[in-house]
Amino acid sequence: MKRLLHFLLFLFFAQVAAAQVLVESTGSGEPVEILAGTQRQRFQRLDDGTELQILAGTVGLRQGRTRFYCDSLVLNSITRVFEAFGNVHIDDDTTQIYSDYLRYHTDRRIAFLTNNVRLTDGRSRVTTNELEYDVATKTATYRNNGRVAVGKSVVTSREGTYYRDLNEIFFKHNVELKDPSTYLKTDSMIYNTETRQTRLITDTYIRDSAGRVIRTSEAVYDMNTRMATFTQRTTIDDKCLRVVGDRIANDEATGILQVEGNAVLIDTCQGVNILANQIFANKRTESYLATKQPLMIIKQDKDSIFVAADTLFSGRLSELARYQPLRNIPDSVNRPSGTDSTAGSDSLAGVAGGTDSLARKNGTTDSTTLAAARPNRDSVTAGARASVRTRTPARTTTASRTEAKATVKAPAKKPVKDSTDRYFEAFRNVRIFSDSLQAVGDSLFYSFRDSVFRLFKDPVVWNKKNQVTGDTIYLFTKNKKADRIRVFNNSFLASEVQRGVYNQVKSSRLDGYFREGTIDSVRCRGFAESMYFMQDDDSAFTGINETTADILDVRFLKGDLHRVIYRSSVKGTVWPIRQRQPSEMRLKGFGWHDARRPKSRYELFQ
Repeated sequence: MKRLLHFLLFLFFAQVAAAQVLVESTGSGEPVEILAGTQRQRFQRLDDGTELQILAGTVGLRQGRTRFYCDSLVLNSITRVFEAFGNVHIDDDTTQIYSDYLRYHTDRRIAFLTNNVRLTDGRSRVTTNELEYDVATKTATYRNNGRVAVGKSVVTSREGTYYRDLNEIFFKHNVELKDPSTYLKTDSMIYNTETRQTRLITDTYIRDSAGRVIRTSEAVYDMNTRMATFTQRTTIDDKCLRVVGDRIANDEATGILQVEGNAVLIDTCQGVNILANQIFANKRTESYLATKQPLMIIKQDKDSIFVAADTLFSGRLSELARYQPLRNIPDSVNRPSGTDSTAGSDSLAGVAGGTDSLARKNGTTDSTTLAAARPNRDSVTAGARASVRTRTPARTTTASRTEAKATVKAPAKKPVKDSTDRYFEAFRNVRIFSDSLQAVGDSLFYSFRDSVFRLFKDPVVWNKKNQVTGDTIYLFTKNKKADRIRVFNNSFLASEVQRGVYNQVKSSRLDGYFREGTIDSVRCRGFAESMYFMQDDDSAFTGINETTADILDVRFLKGDLHRVIYRSSVKGTVWPIRQRQPSEMRLKGFGWHDARRPKSRYELFQ
């Protein structure tokens, strides 16, 4: 009897010891062990022979390095599946998962969790109602809506997969990201919980707190540095500014935006479009630089202005004056007035008839004019890039030889937010085209405050059959149409009568006026000379008038030179048409530059 009692006690303690050490042995060789502290356990055999091991109280299990905790647990030794109930917790190294219910396949090492599921890795927190977790690959998947919180950012999606080894979460279907500064909606997105980088791989809509909207299909965004790189065709709408490009790099910390590949910048406030293969923009200073075949379009209802050059730069006038307070910055306060009204005799009274003057023009003109903001063309691209990035425009200015230098007061510290507080510059191979007027030059400065195009170094302006040249040309516009033209030093006006025949006027200074986009009248002052082919009512040539004067006025009719009026110190000769060949009748400095003239807007795209 005593031996039988000892044998039964031996069997009882052996079963208890085995239960504490080994609950289930799997094909993978990873046993499932009961942790110390598990309070109650019992065995139950079902009618089909299935053996169940039931644990209750404070339950703890371990398989490899993964620990499981719950209030109660049932293990099926045949199916090698255990079910856990109440306060379920999976501790898998840095991954912590919680739920109300767990079904775990011990051989496949796959967990199915439902009801109040939460997963955290210390950086992000996933909440859903159903989650599948693969212990072997450290992969968690939800397929019926989930929510992921990363700091103040929250991402929701219908499906999501968490890869612990990669520290990535792959969101799919109805993906939405919300944080204090951004709203994002897409169909697929990958987020790295360690680097905090977001990769967008399909059509995506982004809106920030300032109202800026981004549409893209492929991008990488770094939440630490706030830098975004868009590698597919992307559109950014920021108030009245739209940017489009094949590749865009955006740095929120510095406000620098770089656009490459068929880049487009549309400024609806200014009515300006820029096309280029590379555009840099500084959102803080509201400046931008365009290179690689840039083209600017100043939109108008019927006659838009197209400007092409090697480099285009635009910024705020207030910023330009702030960083260059001693420069001669153009300002509408110093805008020159009209021309002098000097009476005189009409030396062509017998030909053109009557006396005339420019008194009908409003105001007078003196020698004080706008100081030209001519840019320094050395190291243009490098200087312009530095300007965009440092907020210090890298432009210098020089006054025209015939202009008095003016000192412009620096504006208030806070820049004026108005549509006229802008300028743009063009460098190298400047070409301008509109249906009514064309121009070329080496560099250009334009101020939206006074609406004046300032052309430097060998500039040429054409209007129909008329060509104007000089050292420096100012083209004044009104309502984006040509209104006045002002030429400084070596001014020359040539008007083509027919092929090889040109009416010519030259002087030190030239002031011209337009009407409905067509040149209407011109005043030349200082060593004025003219070469004028006289015609009868049938347009037959009758003579050639070669005359000099202090002041010379020219009248046009429908864009053709119609009358020349000389004032003060007039000297001249009228040559019979048969005594002179038209090719011989050229004033010094004459040149017909039709080969440089843009023939259509499409030339500027090349």
